[in-house]
Amino acid sequence: MANRLVTIIVFVPLAIVLIALSVANRADVTVTLDPFNPGNPALSYSAPLFVWLFGTLIVGLILGGVVTWFTQGKYRKLARTRKVEADRLRQNSETGKAGETASQTQLPALR
Repeated sequence: MANRLVTIIVFVPLAIVLIALSVANRADVTVTLDPFNPGNPALSYSAPLFVWLFGTLIVGLILGGVVTWFTQGKYRKLARTRKVEADRLRQNSETGKAGETASQTQLPALR
């Protein structure tokens, strides 16, 4: 139910805005990578404005995700080490309980 609500409230208006943006910005725009010779056809690319906008959005999302992934690396490493430690302590406590029950059953037999 929550997923459907998020889809309706967030994604539907976003899709409408993006479609309107695409329709309104269909004119070709030339992007040149040579600042000293803007007329150089080898380093100039023409595409509709919405293609450049969506491309920039996608590149920004990917770069933001990569930067976030790298900056959170120390927390993932800490979580891995704590998981290993918790598993080791859990295993030690289970073997300790098994050892206690074995020693408790053997004590009366020794008397």
